Amino acid sequence: MNALHWLKPGDRNGAFPSVDCALADPDGLLAIGGDLSVSRLLEAYRRGIFPWYSEGQPILWWSPDPRLVLTPDRIHVSKSLRKTLRRNRFRISMDTAFDEVITRCAAPRYGQSGTWITREMCEAYGKLHRQGFAHSVEIHDGDELVGGLYGVSIGRAFFGESMFSALPNASKIALVYLGRQLARWDFPMIDCQVRTEHLVSMGATEISRRDFVDLIERACGLNHPAGRWRYDPGIGSTLAGQDGGGDP
Repeated sequence: MNALHWLKPGDRNGAFPSVDCALADPDGLLAIGGDLSVSRLLEAYRRGIFPWYSEGQPILWWSPDPRLVLTPDRIHVSKSLRKTLRRNRFRISMDTAFDEVITRCAAPRYGQSGTWITREMCEAYGKLHRQGFAHSVEIHDGDELVGGLYGVSIGRAFFGESMFSALPNASKIALVYLGRQLARWDFPMIDCQVRTEHLVSMGATEISRRDFVDLIERACGLNHPAGRWRYDPGIGSTLAGQDGGGDP
């Protein structure tokens, strides 16, 4: 029977146990404690581990089995969603409003009294963003931010964290554009962490933890410069059935 591993603030890299030590119930709980320093977060993601806890709890670290992943160029776009995209109503951007996106993601959802995106988490991912490892996709209706998502990127692996919608389908639109952009940059995967029917409907599939660890080890080792991302407007014409070009 596996036992939880306790981390101390300031532990050096390598403090995480093997993901094979994660509990089966609750699925994937691996370690407790530590801190949300940039170095620890990057180590965690490289090893297939992510933090997820609520206000008042210690930091909890997870590596569930199976793992939900998306292939960037295989995101399913329904007919109704494609019609919305072709109307070209929304303006798309990347890394122009990271702090606002994570704040909106942290707001309690309908029927919920709290959020797992604590102030400590917002500050930690803000530091990752300023160092070029955390990124956001923003959906604007005129001057209003109506949807978006954020996550962590290492090499050519993208680890999705959260998304929000102030209008129907706004988070789906953000995910579609993210997928097309990452496909253009030859990213092989988007980590979606755990199964949700929303993501499954868009083409996400479950793979074993061992396969996931092998996948991210390869993807994190691929070269892609850290720094601010810029959205390629040619992606819009690709979604409308035309091809476009662009660079990260």
